[in-house]
Amino acid sequence: MQHFELKGQIRQVGNKATIKAFRRQGLVPCNLYGGDTQNVLFTVSEKELNGLLFTPYSHIVDLDLDGQKYTAVLHELQFHPVKDNCLHVDFLAVDEVKPIKIDVPIVITGHSIGVQQGGKFYQKARAIKVSATMANLPDDLKVDITNLKLDKKIKAGDLKYEGITIVTDKDAVICSVSSTRNSVASSEEGAE
Repeated sequence: MQHFELKGQIRQVGNKATIKAFRRQGLVPCNLYGGDTQNVLFTVSEKELNGLLFTPYSHIVDLDLDGQKYTAVLHELQFHPVKDNCLHVDFLAVDEVKPIKIDVPIVITGHSIGVQQGGKFYQKARAIKVSATMANLPDDLKVDITNLKLDKKIKAGDLKYEGITIVTDKDAVICSVSSTRNSVASSEEGAE
């Protein structure tokens, strides 16, 4: 999995006025916790953080907080309801040994038989939650749709990858091919 370096400054617990002052300076208040790590409060530049937030990929985050190094993943984000800028970020500390739960993007490969017969392809999920050690985490998960026929679905429970456990609900639909008027007409012509 790709790594993303993020530099920040450790901060003290503050009241609302202190937090608003950070935001006016273009800083986002953050929190790091989990594992054997003590709770660490810090701020990062909103501009640098946007490089991590507004990407379709998932990353392992290498935090550099005033010289101290931490490895983490994004855990929870809070956005402004109108301006849509990030107000607060929670990071979860991770290590090489324990499995990490993280969303991994899905990449669709192949040409579906159902689409070739006139069906319409729908991708319902862009990412699925998986659990794996840091060494086994992929950048993305490939889903081959070559054998996907008309009115059939691929669910999260149908996917199998080595060294990875899929945490997403097994009945969650990843993608499907639905019948269209053209596909129904062509199947009736074939039957005649």
